[in-house]
Order: sequence, then structure tokens, then C-alpha cells
Amino acid sequence: MTGGQREARSRIDRILDEIQVADEVGLDVFGIGEHHRPDYVSSAPAVILAAAAARTKNIRLTSAVTVLSSDDPVRVFQDFATLDLISGGRAEVIAGRGSFTESFPLFGQDLQAYDELFAEKLALFLELRRSEVVSWRGQHRPSIDRRPVYPRPVQDPLPLWIAVGGNPPSVVRAGSLGLPMALAIIGGMPERFAPLIDLFREAARHGGHDASTLPVSINSHGFLADDGDEAAELAWPGFSATMNRIGRERGWPPQSRTQFDQERGLRGAMVMGSPEEVIEKILFQHEIFGHQRFLVQLTVGPMDHDRVLRAIELLGTVVAPAVRSAVAARQMQPAG
Repeated sequence: MTGGQREARSRIDRILDEIQVADEVGLDVFGIGEHHRPDYVSSAPAVILAAAAARTKNIRLTSAVTVLSSDDPVRVFQDFATLDLISGGRAEVIAGRGSFTESFPLFGQDLQAYDELFAEKLALFLELRRSEVVSWRGQHRPSIDRRPVYPRPVQDPLPLWIAVGGNPPSVVRAGSLGLPMALAIIGGMPERFAPLIDLFREAARHGGHDASTLPVSINSHGFLADDGDEAAELAWPGFSATMNRIGRERGWPPQSRTQFDQERGLRGAMVMGSPEEVIEKILFQHEIFGHQRFLVQLTVGPMDHDRVLRAIELLGTVVAPAVRSAVAARQMQPAG
């Protein structure tokens, strides 16, 4: 086994430990993104999540995200239906167009058809959720003629979220289809994303759906430690190395420590600090968005495993109970 293979095996072991601890401390959901880069081991999230299903009891297991545009929707459905069976009904799919593009040439997909691929494959995935026997005609995948698709999941339908960044047409698509939306906020003031939530709910109403029943998730980078400054010192080296490497690929300017610290503030995008600071920030954003779920990516770059486990423990034992209690109290208050 090469050093690279040993590291990949070790990273998968650490991910499974993280999911198990997240389950033990009472967190609701754990997501794994699909990536096809040398600095990630998660090219097949459903496989890792299936291994986690055998080690957990309650936590929901989701992709975050599945790059549906470059994959085969039939295979994605089968993978996550199988995960749903293994986990006893705890699987989800968060589908997106993809922030990284390595999977498109890898699987022979045309990047020029970036949005068209997602729209067509999403339509097929929705048909797979609806019907056991499927007929399909499209431009980017061979036709299906009255073929049954197995296995069928425990959950009917298999839960599907649409992941969006700041693209209004993607927001409208999620709302029009009556699907939950996961909004990634990785930079800037959260308030500037509020119009996207309004747009989502309006598109849902226009599409004939009850917008009040459609969940919204806010997804952000962050980290926790017992002390807020300690959290930042732990996160900064890996975060800066990773984000600046991606920035060089995309033509972004390097991020400074000053910018990083600004994003840690209450009105910045990053959810990072002590449990008390993280609670305050999640609740501040809840006043803006009224969302039902918050997902934080704790490992943006290499992190000490024990520190990550401690962050998960704090998130589950301190932050989540306080946020749940505060949100429940808000919902009990009379309007006006």
C-alpha cells in the first residue's frame, strides 16, 4: 500500500469516526460531498455513508452534494436507495450542478451544457422517485423504455434537496419544483442572501406548493473549540492553504488573515468560535432566513482529528440543544 493509499484509508477511518460521534451526541444529519480531486477521498459518498450507516442509529446520512449533472441519475438513485435500506430510512440526496468541474471530463460530459445537464438529469431523478417502472427520453442519456428500477427505498419518496450558491435561476428551480433548498454561504454578509430565500418561497407559491412546508438549509464553513480564538487558530492554517489553492485555480485573490477574522464576526459568513459565539451566530441567521437546518463544514483543509471530534461534541451537546430550544421558543411567540 502506498503512502497515498494509507492516507486515504486513514482519512476514511476518521470520517467514519466523525459520523459515529455526531450520531452519539445527537446531531441530526451528516453530509459528505462528492469530489474527484487528489485532496479528497469522497468520490463515492454513498459508499462511505453506507459504512457509516452500520455504525450509527439515528443520524440522517446525506450527500453534500451529489454532482448530478455529471452522473447517471439511475445509478445515483440506486446507490441512495440502497443506503436508505441499509440505514433503515436515513438517507438523503442533496443534488447540485457542481462547484468543482473535474467530474465532467472524467465521465464524458460537456461543460458547455452545464445547466442543461442538471435540468435534464434532475427531471429523470424525480421520475425515478415517483415510479418503479420508468420510461424516459432525453438529450444527454440513453432512453429508458418501461424499465423497472430497483431497489426501492424505505422512504417514499427518497428525500431530495437542491443545493444552490447565489444563482437565482437555481433558487427558482428548487422552489418551482417544491423541493427543499440548501443554500451555501461561504463569503460575505448573510443578509445579502435573504432575497434568495424570499425568491425561493415565492417560486414555490407560484408553482402551487405550500412554501411554509419547504425546508431551507444554510450551509457554511466553520469550526468550534472551547475558546473562540483557539477555534480560529486551529482552523486558519488548513483553511487558508485550501481556499488559496482553489483561489489560484479560479483567479481569486489570496485571502488574508484579516479577511478571515472579519468573516468570523457576527455578520460574516463563517460560523466559527466558542459554542456561545456559534449559538449567537446561528440564531442571528435564523432571524434573517427562518431556516430549518444548518450544516457546517468543519474540515476545510487538514485538521487534527481529536480537535474535530471535540468540535462535533460541542456542536451536539452544547450548540444544537441551545439552538433547538431558542428556535422552539421563537415559534411559540405570537405573531405581530
